[in-house]
Order: sequence, then C-alpha cells, then structure tokens
Amino acid sequence: MDVKRVKDYLYWLYYQYLLITCSYALEPWEQSVFHTITVTVVAMVVYTAYVFVPIHIRLALEFFSQIFGAQPESAV
Repeated sequence: MDVKRVKDYLYWLYYQYLLITCSYALEPWEQSVFHTITVTVVAMVVYTAYVFVPIHIRLALEFFSQIFGAQPESAV
C-alpha cells in the first residue's frame, strides 16, 4: 500500500466525521471537548458489548437448546 494513499484516506474519513457531526463549525476548544465525549461514549459502548454480549448469547443458546429438547450437560 502506498503511504500517501492511506494518509489521504484517513484524512477523508476524518473529514467525513467532521461533516456528519457538524463539529467543523465549533471552536477548537469545543471540538476537543466534543471529541473527548464522543471517544468516551464509543469506548464505553465497545467495552459493554465486549463484556455483556457473550454472556447474553450463551444464555440465549442455553434457553433455546432447552426449548428444542436438547439434554442439559449434567444429564449426559
């Protein structure tokens, strides 16, 4: 990959982010606060999904396996 193309693509993604959030119209200090809050919220969502989604998937699989007649592991 060409480094310049990657750099241009990342710049384009960042510009799209600025346009979608309309944060290009903010003062520099307001942009810093906005970006900090956005990154914090995204990090919290990713962490929560990482911790809780596998638990819910396992519980759902156990529930549906009991409904459809599979024997529990302790009975085998």
